[in-house]
Amino acid sequence: MGTPDFAVPTLTGLHEDGHTIAAVYTRAPRPAGRRGLELVPSPVQVAAERCGLEVRTPPRLSPDDEVARLATFKPEAIVVVAYGLILPKRVLDIPPSGCLNLHASLLPRWRGAAPIQRAIMAGDPETGVMVMHMEEGLDTGPIALTARMAIGPEARADEISAELASVGAGLMVQALARLAQGKLSFTPQGADGVTYAHKIDKAEARIDWTRPAKELHNLIRALAPFPGAYFEADLGRGIERIKVLRTQMIEGAAPPGFVLDAGLSISCGRGALRLIEVQRAGRAPMTGQDFLRGVKLKPGAPLTPKPDAAL
Repeated sequence: MGTPDFAVPTLTGLHEDGHTIAAVYTRAPRPAGRRGLELVPSPVQVAAERCGLEVRTPPRLSPDDEVARLATFKPEAIVVVAYGLILPKRVLDIPPSGCLNLHASLLPRWRGAAPIQRAIMAGDPETGVMVMHMEEGLDTGPIALTARMAIGPEARADEISAELASVGAGLMVQALARLAQGKLSFTPQGADGVTYAHKIDKAEARIDWTRPAKELHNLIRALAPFPGAYFEADLGRGIERIKVLRTQMIEGAAPPGFVLDAGLSISCGRGALRLIEVQRAGRAPMTGQDFLRGVKLKPGAPLTPKPDAAL
């Protein structure tokens, strides 16, 4: 059971390792494109069909008929990776060996929906991935296997996610091998250090230049490339929204939200950020310098529509 790109390496890893995958459950195809007329299958559905596996896309797992249908597959275990639907107790109880979840944090820190993004936003020096036995609680189950990794000061969420997905796939293959040998053991999570990785709210993506540069640097790399942290500026044809994809922290002392130089350095509440890579709506990513060449923003100009101060 899984949906996004993060879950694909585990699916393909288990398939290549020779496991009999009775069925793959994923979220239903969603509208995409400018008009939302095209239904696009999830990355897991694409990978499952490429492997010739049966795919199920129920909107919920709680109806009696869905639970009964799942039970007909007679799974020894259910592997769950970023599925996106809640598994009710009746589903958790179906497989004799239980449901094994691959979670991208060092539990009990960052239980919940956005553990990678929250870890980066908080400035955590490390993260990891864990195989855990699922319970009714939110990511509260005991841990079987763990892999840790450092979060570099410039690392983005997509880069961390890709690495954890690859490491996690190997961890899950190892877990099922031990399970088959009767050697998979679990350790309860500790009671200290519990934090929750709440789903990213759209309002969090808007850059507030009054915040310290370090906080904004962490926010930007936590949300890159999607949904992407953004700012708004008047570029000569009205207010536009610009995503920021990469930044560098630099020294700077000026009222927040002003362009400091031709390298697109922006003053913050404390310090400054050089915008290394940005993206205008409907365009490809570009360097900060290329962005400045095409817009009416010069050093000393306010980036925000209504600056609080003047240089």
